[in-house]
Amino acid sequence: MEKCILIVDDDAMNLKRTKMILEKHYDVLLAESGQEALDTLADTKVDLVLLDIAMPGMNGIETFGRMKARYADIPVIFLTASGDEDDVMSAINLGAVNYLKKPFFPQDLLKRIAKEFEKQ
Repeated sequence: MEKCILIVDDDAMNLKRTKMILEKHYDVLLAESGQEALDTLADTKVDLVLLDIAMPGMNGIETFGRMKARYADIPVIFLTASGDEDDVMSAINLGAVNYLKKPFFPQDLLKRIAKEFEKQ
């Protein structure tokens, strides 16, 4: 059975691009908001989450905080266009397993995901 990855990003093009990179290797689910991500996690078994930090409404850090309370065992890799080190450090301090700055190379994303799945 293929691993399932949830991609959370408010930018439709980022979702589409990331899905195209991953769908050859994994089952992929998409969410355009933090709330949609939480709703998906409530209904579906997910093995890893790719989470954008900068989103309107509930941002990635807040979404992650809510996820950790209920789904602490699901690893999260943050995707960020932000060059703000504070955002990245907040994510890591909260328990994110890794992060990747956008735009990223497909092979970098695939390597980070594979590395995380090797731990499971």
